[in-house]
Amino acid sequence: MKRTNTFDVIPQSDEDEELLRRLLDASAALWNEINYERRENYADPDGDVWDISEYRGRYGDVLGASTVQQIERKNRESWKSFFALQKKGEENGKPGFWGNSEDGRELRTYIRNTSYSVEWDEYSRLEILVGQDLKDEYGLGYRERLRLEVRGDPNWKEYEAQGRLELFYDENVQTFRAFQPVTIDTSRLAQPLASEEAALDIGANNLVACTTTTGQQYLYEGRDLFERFRKTTREIARLQALLEAGRYSSHRIRRLYDRRTKRRDHAQDALCRDLIERLYDEGVSTVYVGDLTDVLEKHWSVRANAKTHNFWAFRAFVNRLACTAEEYGMSVEVRSEAWTSQTCPNCGSTTDTVRHQDTLTCSCGFEGHADLVASESFLRRHQNSKSSDWRTRHSASRQRQTTVTRSMARPVCLKWDDHNWSESPRSVLNEEHTNPQVASVGR
Repeated sequence: MKRTNTFDVIPQSDEDEELLRRLLDASAALWNEINYERRENYADPDGDVWDISEYRGRYGDVLGASTVQQIERKNRESWKSFFALQKKGEENGKPGFWGNSEDGRELRTYIRNTSYSVEWDEYSRLEILVGQDLKDEYGLGYRERLRLEVRGDPNWKEYEAQGRLELFYDENVQTFRAFQPVTIDTSRLAQPLASEEAALDIGANNLVACTTTTGQQYLYEGRDLFERFRKTTREIARLQALLEAGRYSSHRIRRLYDRRTKRRDHAQDALCRDLIERLYDEGVSTVYVGDLTDVLEKHWSVRANAKTHNFWAFRAFVNRLACTAEEYGMSVEVRSEAWTSQTCPNCGSTTDTVRHQDTLTCSCGFEGHADLVASESFLRRHQNSKSSDWRTRHSASRQRQTTVTRSMARPVCLKWDDHNWSESPRSVLNEEHTNPQVASVGR
């Protein structure tokens, strides 16, 4: 199993920071030269994109031969990805440059797995290879490596093998950071405590509504997150309107785009971790997620499009969820959730229900939280699908709705506080949303 450790890298002195910056700047210059040559070859009808000059002689004494090789390889991978997408008919730009010396380069490098080491203890540290010229200039011994302090608490301190290290300077927080790919022995991972199931209704106002076969329900609110996302988007649009003719972006705009994406990803990563850990404690082994493919294609309003496509990033979320679930031996299955948001769990009707904001009401007298009801209906449907055909499932579902085998616990509402998903002391779920007529999900 492949995973990635992320941690901060702290130079131990001003001299070490200067050395590290020069290393990353030289890496950016090398990338730009390689990329420029490949772009020129691409534009030449007789050119060969893969035929480039030898750069080890020019950069090896600064970066080290292995780092030169890794940057060449990373650039080759970027061009292969470009051609693969082009072959599929998908529009994408050619690999770009890492800034320039006038406006500032993007400080980044790639270190071969054998050219660095990480030690985790009370004084964790990272040691990386640098070229002989930098060693001589900064007084490092022939076999000595640049030693840097490491801060963070990665999940994967014990692993079978490490991959190529990505080291870069994050301008948003003004910190050096590292991504370390590692290979994990799956035999060491946790296994489900039982064979319970859960179903997730995915949305934007409420990011996730979850119901489990143990009778537990969770609701992760997303309104505050989306409003912050929209606020940053409006600021980006304002700054773009101020650009000179012919310019399409700026350093500040790029930083806002990056900050917006990282905030969203951080919240979604934390959501996946929090939810899966809760489901693991409930004994869940299978998680059903609604397939939003058709839903995403039907939205037409600007606000709805911003939620479903830009903010939510459904496919990326499902991938995060599946990766996190894998650590606990749980499986994630994407299934159709058609009509679940219009189905009354009390009488089974899809025509007599009305949804207004977060509330679903039915002429039979049922009233409940729309997203939680949808997740409950979704779970019941796929439980029934395991043992019978559609008509039998329909009959069993109606029977199940009047035979309560396990009562529902009061839903847990969670809100994002920029660091964690915390249980809200004042839930948005009103008492009238918890209707005694609501059938619970059985085993």
